[in-house]
Amino acid sequence: MGPLLLGNLLELTDSQQAALHAAFTMADREGLLLLDLKDLKAVLNHLREQPEILGEDRALFTGASAQALLRRLATLEQQGAEAFFGEPALQLEEVLRPEPDGRGRIHLLDASRLVHEAPKVYATFLIWLLAELFEQLPERGDADQPVLALFFDEAHLLFGDTPKALRERLEQVVRLIRSKGVGVYFVTQSPSDLPDAVLAQLGLRIQHGLRAFTAREQKALRAVADGFRPNPAFDSLEVLTELGIGEALVGSLEDRGTPAMVQRVAIAPPQSRVGPLSEAERQTLIRQSPQGGRYERAVDRESAYEILRERRAERGPAEAPAAEKTKAGQGGALSDLVGELAGSALRSAARQAANQLGRQLVRGLLGSLLGGKRR
Repeated sequence: MGPLLLGNLLELTDSQQAALHAAFTMADREGLLLLDLKDLKAVLNHLREQPEILGEDRALFTGASAQALLRRLATLEQQGAEAFFGEPALQLEEVLRPEPDGRGRIHLLDASRLVHEAPKVYATFLIWLLAELFEQLPERGDADQPVLALFFDEAHLLFGDTPKALRERLEQVVRLIRSKGVGVYFVTQSPSDLPDAVLAQLGLRIQHGLRAFTAREQKALRAVADGFRPNPAFDSLEVLTELGIGEALVGSLEDRGTPAMVQRVAIAPPQSRVGPLSEAERQTLIRQSPQGGRYERAVDRESAYEILRERRAERGPAEAPAAEKTKAGQGGALSDLVGELAGSALRSAARQAANQLGRQLVRGLLGSLLGGKRR
């Protein structure tokens, strides 16, 4: 996960985002793998002690920003989000692998707790998944059938409070990923939950019944009806309020790519089991899965945390970092005050630098790093 996506998860300010970008840039330059939150915290503490190694980016990294980042990471760990980082990483080829007889597989991501307790983590994981697929899958052009179909429930969480730069990148990925053979389906209560740029890219719309009681809801209802190609057999606006359970208005594309007339259809009921699995059933299916036992145990290979710990041990207590010597000479309270004042003075510059870095570091969303390393 890159700095832009992680910054969105941590809900950082512009100056904090600039500091995070600077930390990732230094880690790439020094060959420090950032595989989990422990690695990132080690890098942040390392930069607090030796900010001079940032070079030209030193102005972006203040003590106040580092403290804020560490606090946000601690909060993230308390929410249990650390399980989303580290290794073994999710292998996308396992998601795409069909059954031995050639049939496709259905994978269910149980995010019932995550949606309610940590919706930001849920949305960030889905954005990461979409970005990884876009980065790793080859171009397929106009394929007869998709290699993968993604159904994103509670899709409004993907676009709720995301920064403009991240939202624009997400909209671009949604627009281009179809050439990779991936179909994306957004499941949400109302079309107004999705940005217009995404709605304009949809080739299939399945709209169940809507009710409108206020003037605002009636306006939104008319917008939904206008989004379909009219059918002379009925009034889409009127039918939307009449649809019952199992009925929907469906708009799709014709062979030439032009919108087909909207149709009123009856949805076939599910042929599978309706309702949650018991814990015993869930564990049985996990054990029987080809991926069973592959992701249960964490792997902690050498990365930034271990490398920096080894460097500190080699340096020894006699070689105190320059930042610690300065703090000891000037006094901790005075040093903190100066750091706060400097952070205020540099906030404007940090904001401009963050915007520039956000445009340059495509790795922030797609996972390809400045030096090509994957995290």
